[in-house]
Amino acid sequence: MTGTDRLDGRFARLWTASTMSALGSGMATVAAPLYVASQTDDPLTVSAGAAVAWLPWLLFALPGGVLVDRVDRRRLMVVIDWVRVAALAVLAAALVTGRAGVPLLYVVLFVVNTGEVVFRTAAQAVVPAVVPRSRLERANGWLGGGTQIMQNMVAGPLGGFLFVVAAAIPFAVNAGTYALSAVLVGLLAGSYRGAPGAGGRRSVRAEVAEGFRWLLSQRLLRTMALLIGLLNVTLTAALAVLVLLATDRLGLGSVGYGALFTCMAVGGLLGSAVGDRLIAAITATWTVRVGLLIEAGLHLALAASRDAVVVGVALFAFGVHSALWNIVANSLRQRLTPPALMGRVGSTTLFIAAGGNCVGALLGGVLADRFGITAPYWVGLVVAVAVIGTTWRVFDRATVAAAYAEPAPDGRDTPAAVA
Repeated sequence: MTGTDRLDGRFARLWTASTMSALGSGMATVAAPLYVASQTDDPLTVSAGAAVAWLPWLLFALPGGVLVDRVDRRRLMVVIDWVRVAALAVLAAALVTGRAGVPLLYVVLFVVNTGEVVFRTAAQAVVPAVVPRSRLERANGWLGGGTQIMQNMVAGPLGGFLFVVAAAIPFAVNAGTYALSAVLVGLLAGSYRGAPGAGGRRSVRAEVAEGFRWLLSQRLLRTMALLIGLLNVTLTAALAVLVLLATDRLGLGSVGYGALFTCMAVGGLLGSAVGDRLIAAITATWTVRVGLLIEAGLHLALAASRDAVVVGVALFAFGVHSALWNIVANSLRQRLTPPALMGRVGSTTLFIAAGGNCVGALLGGVLADRFGITAPYWVGLVVAVAVIGTTWRVFDRATVAAAYAEPAPDGRDTPAAVA
């Protein structure tokens, strides 16, 4: 690996900003429902928190991508972070003084999650500008691993503990992590504008349509985007009723139920840590194909097994697959997408994924209520098998190798292909 192929100080700042933000966001995600539950036992009020969390993804993902392509992405990320700092500081102060309420919490969460939609799109668009093409897999693995550790393993217990100490602390810490992120991102040298001088000349609708048409024209990226949307439907449906499966069929208590998610998080961490080397060893083609088989295997295990160990192993394997899939999908999108379209193509993918999550959250409960607790998992298995049959040839070695070998959109040298 040459000096120009290393992950330098700019990536270190971006990684630290992303990781610390994930820690703060994770603590707030845990603390928010705890606060709502302490104020009311109304199921509708409590469940409204999930709607507040997902609604910005549906409302602002597509126009957010246009914004990311029109302005300097680094400056946009800094502005978003400081807005989120201000919103969380208001909430923390209101909690300390006893003036907070559930409506204020939901307003702040809406603002924070709206910022997250645009921030995540901008951050993904910045990665190719600070990382050599040959190290995109390593960089995306590090970013995914940092988020996995902080948001899914550390933030949960830490946020719960801090909430017990004082309800305002998790939100204040979250504000601090966003402030640190703003400072670190602000220290990134250089300009990160997607299309200099072109912003604002067309309508938002026209620019969204341009990004959507470009994504549709790319068979590999189009297939991966549609797959993640469809598979998110079945996965979210499965996880939505997992607590019932764990207690009714597996005989697990609250600790055992939490351990199932720990299995998935540990798998995700392992996949993030060794992802670039594993993908290079077995090729991106077989990373995707084996991942689809694991997806089907997860639904089969959840539908047919009454053994908590089997289910835990299946969730661990799924965690590894999920991390590897994200590395391949993000790296391919960053390799193939022209810089001027990076925000819109990324936001379109996020919009499709979020739509799948929203549909799945509703579908899981409906299927389980009407056809039994295992119904979402059998449906997921059927969908996964159908997906494997229809997309297996899309991810053949020649197609993926051609995608990796395609010249970089910005004219940089292309590394050896990884099929």
